[in-house]
This record gives sequence, structure tokens and C-alpha cells, in this order.
Amino acid sequence: MATHRCVDFGMSSFTDPGDGVVVGHGTMGGRRVYAFAQDFTVYGGSLGEAHARKIGKVMDMALRVGAPVIGLNDSGGARIQEGADSLAGYADIFQRNVDASGVIPQISVIMGPCAGGAVYSPAMTDFIFMVDHTSYMFVTGPEVVKTVTNETVTKEGLGGASVHAGGKSGVAHGSYPNDVAAMRAMRTLLDYLPSSNDPSTLPVRPATDDPSRTVPSLDQLVPDDPNMPYDMKDIIREVLDHRSMFEIQPDHAKNIVTGFGRMEGRTVGVVGNNPMVLAGCLDIGASEKAARFVRFCDCFNIPILTFVDVPGFLPGTAQEHGGIIRHGAKLLFAYAEATVPKITVISRKAYGGAYDVMSSKHLRGDANYAWPGAEIAVMGAKGAVEIIFRGRDVEKNTAEYTDRFANPMVAAQRGYIDDVIEPRDTRRIICDDLRLLRSKKVDTIPRKHSNIPL
Repeated sequence: MATHRCVDFGMSSFTDPGDGVVVGHGTMGGRRVYAFAQDFTVYGGSLGEAHARKIGKVMDMALRVGAPVIGLNDSGGARIQEGADSLAGYADIFQRNVDASGVIPQISVIMGPCAGGAVYSPAMTDFIFMVDHTSYMFVTGPEVVKTVTNETVTKEGLGGASVHAGGKSGVAHGSYPNDVAAMRAMRTLLDYLPSSNDPSTLPVRPATDDPSRTVPSLDQLVPDDPNMPYDMKDIIREVLDHRSMFEIQPDHAKNIVTGFGRMEGRTVGVVGNNPMVLAGCLDIGASEKAARFVRFCDCFNIPILTFVDVPGFLPGTAQEHGGIIRHGAKLLFAYAEATVPKITVISRKAYGGAYDVMSSKHLRGDANYAWPGAEIAVMGAKGAVEIIFRGRDVEKNTAEYTDRFANPMVAAQRGYIDDVIEPRDTRRIICDDLRLLRSKKVDTIPRKHSNIPL
């Protein structure tokens, strides 16, 4: 029965039922979810007053009952014929996105064009999935770009999945070859997430993978050569239940890995430096990617596992001019602010400020471990010797520095790590800790909200 009430520009002749959006609720994996789906065949999926009111209604209901909300976006943008009513409708949705943030999971699947003001609602949701070659997100389209900047660009080149999920902008969290694959991924992701920020809604699956399982392969995964790369994903998968991880933003900032898995049937968020890309250095993209993920986990009471192999922050004028100080501080701030269980394992290098940032004991890490070959130091032996000894007796002093700091013992003596553990025991120890930390409580400082360095 919902239709528009616009009479301008001949709109009174068209009264399509539903006003171009289908809304409702149902179940997914036995749990209640709310959803809306824009219909591009009706006014190009454009958003008008009635269209916005319907979306607002399901978002209100989802917030009221504590259920996730899923948006299937396929819209040409604001309905120009309705003028200010369309703009007001967008703002009403934006306000609801903000009100629901951190209270219920919000997922957007971009299944067609998403242009103009329409992009800001998905941007404020928790996760965005796109479809290769058929979905686009941009504030201004190719025609406007051509007029204003004289640049010629296609829709795909301006805001396709290859741009937003493929490593350039970082706006989207995943891209898929077709609509069905995108929907399947969205359902898989939702299976890891709670219905709301109520801890009782965290999903629990039967513990069908032995929590005491040792993983002998972990003893061999880290190379003896400290400069040889390896894939941190291999370590993460070996530790998780059934070696299964749902990765978030797999094609963006590949020098850090973020994703969801299960330990003893319960959801965990995982962050890990990946030495396969940029030697695992933290840069602007990696810092933002991981900070956003850590904050999401903290919002929804999901424990965070951090696997560390980081030689530092990426040097260079491009990083400094791009604001690595501010962006790196986002990850530091996110870890320090998080009150969920935080468990950290240093697999190889943890140098300089990057050691502090990656969920160190000093940022209220609950359990911090190192493998026997780990190095915790201000910097690598070569750089340290050049500074301390000004290049004198390089070989002798390098060996002395390596003996002193190329191991986790000094940090262990200070209590900065809780134990030096055998790699094969990592899964068993983490499962034990997570069991202990389920009742974790942290007193927070009274304030309106913090001021993260955006």
C-alpha cells in the first residue's frame, strides 16, 4: 500500500506499489534478521519519502528487538522529482545507521549502482560486500567527473568492486563473482556474528574440534631466516577450529590479515601481520583496516586474537605525508580501548612502536605469549649496532646484540609476555585462556565518548 505522494513532473501518473523497496523480516540460520531490498525496476530504485520511511521502519524494528539488519542496495540515488523529501529520507536513514552502530550488526550488499548520497548509508554499516562488474559506489558519477575535472573514467574504474574491494579504496570488505556468491558470503559472515551487543546472543556451535589438539606443523611454519617470508594465514588457520577462517578485506592492505573464526565453537576475531607482503610492516591501509576490525569486535563482545610478526611501521615520504602518525594511532587507540578478551602471540619479530601497537601487554592485553624464536626489541640488530656502536666492530657487536635481544627472554623477565610457549601448544593454550576470560569484566572511565584520531 505504500506509494509516493509526489505530484510534480507528472509523477501523479505513476504509483507503483511498494515505492521501489521490499522490506521485511525472516530467519537466517534460525535467527531473526531484518532486511530491505531496493528494486531498480521501479523508478531506478531511487529513494523517495515513502521508500525511506519503509527502510526506516525495519531499521527501527531491528534495533528494538536486537536483530541484524541487511540492506540490498540497488539504487540510482535520490529521487529528484521529490526534492527535499528525498534528501530528508536519506538523512533519516543516516541517523538510524548511527543509532544502530555498535548495537546491532549492519551489513550492506551492493548489487547494482549506489551513487550520490546513497553511498553514505552503506559506508556507516559494519560490512559492505560488492558484486564484480555489476555493482558500483561513487559520490559523483563518470559524467560529473568528466565535466568538473576533465577526467574520462568508466563506472568500474571509478567505483567498481575492483576499486573498493580490490585494494585501492578499502571501502568494501569483499567482492564476489555474482549475486548468489555475495549472498552466500553474507550469510556465512552473519553466522559468526551475534544478533546484537547483548553477550548472550553470541553464537555458540558444538565444539567438534578438540580444544586440546596440538599442532606439530606450527613448529616448522616460521623460517629460521628472519628475513624469509611466510604466510601468516597458515598459522591462523592451523589454530582455529577446523582450520576455517572467514577473511575480511582479503584484497586490501594484504600486509595485515583480519577475519573471523571459531575456537571451541565460539566466534573470535583474528588480526595478524603477514610477512608475505611488505614484510608485515604496518602502513596506513593496514592500520585503518585492523583498527576498524578491532573496534567492531569490541562493540559486539568478540574476543580478539592477535598474531604478531612486525618489523615496524613502513618508512617513506608517501607514508609520512599521508599521515601514518594519525592512521597508526587509530590501531593503537582501538586496541587500548578494547575491553574484550585480548590474546597475543608473537611468532617472530616485534620491533619498536609496532610491538606496542599490536595488542601488547601494555595496552591491557590479557594473555601475551611468544614463541621461542621471537625477537622483541626496539629495532633489528643491524640498525641497533649502527646507532649504539657507530659502525665499529659490526660483526662482533651484531652477534652480541642478537644474543641479548633476538629472543623473548628479556621481555619475559619483565613480565611483558606471560610465557614462552611451544608453537604446537598454541591452540590448546588459547582455548584455555578464552575459557577463563569469558567472565572478564573491566571498569571503564566515565565519559561521553572517546576521541579516536580519525
